Amino acid sequence: MTPHSPLGILDANTLEELARVICGDEHLYYRKGYEIARFLEHAGWERVPEYDGEYRREWTLARLAERREDPTELERVLLRLADPREYLDEPEQLPTTISAVNAFLIHEGVRLENPGGRPRLVACDPSLAHPGSQGPVELRATMTDLITDQNMAGLLQHRLDEARTCYANGAHVAAIIMLGSLLEGVLVHVVQERNASLLGPTSPDRVSLDILIKTCHEAGWIGADVERFCHELRKYRNFVHPRAEIREAHAPDRDTLDMCWPVVNAVLNDLADSQPKAA
Repeated sequence: MTPHSPLGILDANTLEELARVICGDEHLYYRKGYEIARFLEHAGWERVPEYDGEYRREWTLARLAERREDPTELERVLLRLADPREYLDEPEQLPTTISAVNAFLIHEGVRLENPGGRPRLVACDPSLAHPGSQGPVELRATMTDLITDQNMAGLLQHRLDEARTCYANGAHVAAIIMLGSLLEGVLVHVVQERNASLLGPTSPDRVSLDILIKTCHEAGWIGADVERFCHELRKYRNFVHPRAEIREAHAPDRDTLDMCWPVVNAVLNDLADSQPKAA
């Protein structure tokens, strides 16, 4: 735990959301009642009462509320949620959990990060909450909705989380490049899983983002409007090469990023809507 924690006294609604994530459900890492008590102990809490069979969420919320006035105790819980050792049996749950926590925690002016497996809380601007989830195109899909390879879905979710971190810290070019990388990763795996023959003799490791965008549009998986704006994002993604940015004589800013993010959301939504129905 950091000597000077950025965490303050959490809002009551934030505590409720935190209790929800700790308990888990069909989308988040699920903990039985006794496992919740053990989780709190693993987080470093002392004198955790034995779980008494009460509804999981109510019991968990009561424990959090008891220590609400001690941010260091709640910080221990948050850091444990971002600790890879908590998910040894289901490691793909870690990025999903961090993303779920940050969706509400950012309103408190902090967010969870896990660089190199070392969980930490960092201060951030609450006005940057939910980049890409609020705005003209709301994200309705998750990586696991689109890609059956769980390892790849987790990696791509992590890319999305990294883009959010870049956004929150004003690293606009880095966020755009990360979004372009995410877009390429999603499209190439969708093509491989749905109809790899569309790539012809081209190796998935060598196919260009330009071809992937066109292929997915021609297959009817993304709309014409989405295809058009994808190519604009692709051009900005190429700013990973500094000379490309020099040639364009344009430095992307927050407004540029705010225009790029809905494109990614629209792609993911279109891919989810065009998902082949299970037989």
